[in-house]
Amino acid sequence: MNVAVSPVERPDIDEPAIREYVTSILTTEGIPYDASLSITFVSQADIAELNERFMGKTGPTDVLSFPIEDASPDTPPIPAPGGPPLELGDIFICLEVVEVHAGEYGVPFTDELFLMVTHGVLHILGWDHHNDADAQAMESREARYLEKIGRTRR
Repeated sequence: MNVAVSPVERPDIDEPAIREYVTSILTTEGIPYDASLSITFVSQADIAELNERFMGKTGPTDVLSFPIEDASPDTPPIPAPGGPPLELGDIFICLEVVEVHAGEYGVPFTDELFLMVTHGVLHILGWDHHNDADAQAMESREARYLEKIGRTRR
């Protein structure tokens, strides 16, 4: 599994722990070892631009996911037999927005960060929250993964 996490100079961000955590989610979700995913930390201006360009929404957000393959919770992406490694997609996270949200919700920054990582990975795998039932299923799954590493979902 190749999980690329952009380097960031913040002592409260443990990039190897993020990689290990994402790998455990992907493995649990049945993604083969020969797959890759990237997580990039971006500024508020950069995520606002991505949000407007690709989502049609104005302003910054906390996390955006761009899957390469169409997937759903019941049919995760799978590599072609004998084909190249499976490229899952890209996740962009704005740490400034994550920090603001952590303060608003009264949770530790690292808990909110790992929630956004989890949220982004699940979107890559086809999970979504277009309606209440889907949102509840996705939130339940997020909570389960976070609990495994001693974190809580707000």
